[in-house]
Amino acid sequence: MDEQIRVVDNSESLRYEVRVGERLTGFAEYRALPGHVVFTHTVVLPGFEGRGVGGRLAAGALDHVRARGMTMTPQCPFIAAHVRRHPEYADLVREAPSSASD
Repeated sequence: MDEQIRVVDNSESLRYEVRVGERLTGFAEYRALPGHVVFTHTVVLPGFEGRGVGGRLAAGALDHVRARGMTMTPQCPFIAAHVRRHPEYADLVREAPSSASD
């Protein structure tokens, strides 16, 4: 993949998006709580699986959470697996505040 990969927080849609060039290639949905993010679902669009897009999405989203001084709960299996493979993100993991229950 020669095009630029970038991760952006689309806060209106409550999801981090990964884009290759201008094309949306995946997203990680979340619930936003005061000082905390709960990752609920991650999708890499067909044709982009196995190309590192999902890993870049997870890393970019978690880096953004860290930069904002927040914590997160990885309810999404993809984000949880990324944290297990990359223990440098383990310090971000916290139990979701009680207001997260639906």
